[in-house]
Amino acid sequence: MKVEITDLLDLTQEQAALIDMHSVLNIMNVLLNELEYLQEMLREEKALQPALDTIQQIREHLRSSDDIGVELGHLLKCENRVMGVVRVVLDTHPEAASNSDVEDSVSNLQSVFAILHTRVRELLERVHAPEKWTDHDIEQLTANFTNVLAAIEKNSKGRYRIVHNIAEQEQQDYMVNFMIESVDGTSIHMPSVLQDVMRDLIANARKYTEPGGEITAGLVDNGKELRFVVEDSGRGIPADEVQQVVEFGKRGSNVDDKATMGGGFGLTKAYLMARRFGGKMWIDSDPGVGTRITLSIPRPAR
Repeated sequence: MKVEITDLLDLTQEQAALIDMHSVLNIMNVLLNELEYLQEMLREEKALQPALDTIQQIREHLRSSDDIGVELGHLLKCENRVMGVVRVVLDTHPEAASNSDVEDSVSNLQSVFAILHTRVRELLERVHAPEKWTDHDIEQLTANFTNVLAAIEKNSKGRYRIVHNIAEQEQQDYMVNFMIESVDGTSIHMPSVLQDVMRDLIANARKYTEPGGEITAGLVDNGKELRFVVEDSGRGIPADEVQQVVEFGKRGSNVDDKATMGGGFGLTKAYLMARRFGGKMWIDSDPGVGTRITLSIPRPAR
């Protein structure tokens, strides 16, 4: 049953800040996970601890800082320190440096840092203009999401693939359909934060759908409103919990066994974003069948 989310959320200042940092913090968790994986392959305990400490310290500062802009600036500079530690350690382990799995891990670190830098730049723009709408090239926007999905696949270490053509799909592959259309033709006008929200919701759909499942997402500007929909064939949400899953840190009771690197803020962020821009959010979900999330935001006069 399709339910409109209407509850008012009462967040603390710290919770609101964590939601703003949501996508960046998630990527930092991915970096920590990759560094730990690389350290395990090197079979030398604490070899990469200085790199891990760098990421952990900045992450904690982001969670509590009064000056997010300064901390984000530090984050943009940390890649050299982290990758410098990695290079020094690999220089002392030449036999490991030539291992294909180690090479893949280092390449993955570099890819994740590239994504992190993009997120930080987006966030820095929003810090100064949180209500700003901008024009996005549809082809580039679509490519951005394709790159994010490729990074998610790479981070799975071969557990699954993400394909976009049903003829390619094997038993353990996710089938992901994604389309963007606009009355403006090749560009779409939208709040800057919407791209962040879309990424989070698509990642959530993948997270709570088993390999072999299907995820469909679309964004359209029909001249009157922006409408974003993401639908999956995943676990679904118990009917009596649909309103509650948008609360800070809440997840459905049927996903307690699912380990995640996120903080459970994706739906909260999506709902708050929709309300901030005068929009609405609906959730249509059945346990064992899947979930469909719809966001609708009125388009301002231009």
